[in-house]
Amino acid sequence: MKSILLVEDEVTISRVLSVYLKHENFDVVQAFDGKTALQQFKETTFNLVLLDVMLPDQDGWSILQEIRRNSSCPVIMLTALGDIDYRLKGLNQGADDYIAKPFIGEEVIARVHAVLRRSTNVLETENTKQYGSLSINFDSHSVKINGEPIILTPKDTSLLLFLANHPNRTYTREILIEQIWGLDYYGSERAVDLSIKRVRQALAAWPDTQGEIRTLRGLGYQFCVYE
Repeated sequence: MKSILLVEDEVTISRVLSVYLKHENFDVVQAFDGKTALQQFKETTFNLVLLDVMLPDQDGWSILQEIRRNSSCPVIMLTALGDIDYRLKGLNQGADDYIAKPFIGEEVIARVHAVLRRSTNVLETENTKQYGSLSINFDSHSVKINGEPIILTPKDTSLLLFLANHPNRTYTREILIEQIWGLDYYGSERAVDLSIKRVRQALAAWPDTQGEIRTLRGLGYQFCVYE
């Protein structure tokens, strides 16, 4: 049974979402403030976090940052703020999806299943490949530079693994959306750009003499390896 941490201060919404999730056979742990949420996250292993942005003691952005310091656990942001800037902020900070209120329970369930499918998708590859000091294990989805682990969200990891498994080939945003986010993704292609940005930041210690993720204007992105 997969477990979900539901962080929502509105009791009615939390109760309704909990019923929907339990009906789908998820184990649900509820938190109504940021402090409790972070404590529960440290003490328990979760498969996914549903995180409200507006909480009484601290906002969801700071909680997301705390989670991303040590974990790649999938996070879906819940908020009444529908402005595009807030959606991009969540995606840029490592959120895996974003749902604006008001929403229906079936939509949340569909998004949860979609994110979990992406995070548990295992590519059929030949185990570990070395790109200079960059090492990628395609079975365990682990990424290291000079032996030091690199923390990425599941979606960012899947993007890096897909590109790295096809080095020196160019892929458009449309293809990457289809391959990584899936056909059921309803968001903007801007998510690809934000994911690429985060991956580049995570690979900052990878010498550019060994390789890089290149942007080919008007064409897409390419994982370049230099011999």
